[in-house]
Amino acid sequence: MNHLSLIIKREYLTKVKNKSFIVMTILSPIIMIALIAVVAYLSNLNNEKVRVISVLDESGLVRDIFKNTEHTTYDILENVSLDVAKNIVNETSNYGLLHVEKFTELDSVSKHIKFYSEESPSLAIISDLEGKLERAFTNLKMKEANIDISKIEASQVHINIGQENFFGEESSKIDSVVKLIFGCAAGYLLFMFIIIYGNMIMRSVIEEKTSRIIEVIISSVKPVQLMLGKIIGTSLAGITQFVVWVIFGGLLMTIVSLVLGISLFDSSMPQQELIEMASQSQGQGVEFYFESFKQALRNMPLMNLIVAFIFFFIGGYLLYSSLYAAIGAAVDNETDTQQFMLPILMPLILAVYIGIFTVIEDPHGTVSTVFSYIPLTSPVVMLMRIPFGVPIWQQLLSLLILIGTFMFTVWFAAKIYRVGILMYGKKPTYKELIRWIKY
Repeated sequence: MNHLSLIIKREYLTKVKNKSFIVMTILSPIIMIALIAVVAYLSNLNNEKVRVISVLDESGLVRDIFKNTEHTTYDILENVSLDVAKNIVNETSNYGLLHVEKFTELDSVSKHIKFYSEESPSLAIISDLEGKLERAFTNLKMKEANIDISKIEASQVHINIGQENFFGEESSKIDSVVKLIFGCAAGYLLFMFIIIYGNMIMRSVIEEKTSRIIEVIISSVKPVQLMLGKIIGTSLAGITQFVVWVIFGGLLMTIVSLVLGISLFDSSMPQQELIEMASQSQGQGVEFYFESFKQALRNMPLMNLIVAFIFFFIGGYLLYSSLYAAIGAAVDNETDTQQFMLPILMPLILAVYIGIFTVIEDPHGTVSTVFSYIPLTSPVVMLMRIPFGVPIWQQLLSLLILIGTFMFTVWFAAKIYRVGILMYGKKPTYKELIRWIKY
């Protein structure tokens, strides 16, 4: 393998010196930050907007429950008809009109309340209005039944079941959400990295094959050396590009936040009104969930996650990259690669779905455990399982199987590579690929 370092250096320098590579390395974070900034700016404008809601309460029962907030103002209309109220709302360009009809029975209240607006109203606004009206009419019904509301409120008990393992480590419901977020992020990052840079390796092989440069290179370099050099060199170029994106993107995000005076992270969060409504409905404040989130982060095995992420990420990427290189050697153009791409991508897609729908529900179940050992799915599934607590021996076993499978894949991919890089003008079939491996 005395030529391997030279091949890696050549592939790396060829990629990083390419004009399109340099342009996309610079433009990608600029475009991404610009899009995020636009969304954040528009969201900020939307949040600062004060909505005026007109209320026509013909029943006279709930007009006092509407209190003005920072972003919502209520205009109580009295002694006007519905048609006149609609005209007032249109002339003043108010957000909408809440109409509560006059009725005789409280049980039929849901059929006598409507919200009129020119456009579709916000989900948060409608949910907030429904919550206010439900509480108000519930209290009215209890008063009709001569029920002491104060005693009922005093007797209410909100339960938050504490979670703790046998070693005294506390956790909460938020832990599962945080762990799922990490697993999904790791799986998505690996998925995108494989697709982007795996295709780069495949195109590089096809380009050299069609230009006949490969015939000159192969005269002094073994096919397995050339294939490994391409995989490692392109991987290093991809890592370089990713590091530049993170550093450059972080700097741009900081500069844009300071210049525009907005937080670019707020645009990705749910509306504050929905958060407050959800927390109030369960009798718990936003601070409770924030503390639970911090506790969930403290419960995460961060060092184990970092080390496992590095090894499984590298192992998974090298495994799939060798398959991409073999496909590139077997065909003459990218059009012919389509028949071979689906069998490679299907296990990766399957791993993501299993991680999302199975690991979160039963991280130590049979399905999750089995797929965390299968090498084509283990890089994603095992990374999703580790936050839930996986014994080190299981992680090592899965990693050893992954490495062994990579070595086997390199062996048979090199055989396809050895024959395929010199084959022109013929579209290979799966049967022929199997025959090439036997050579």
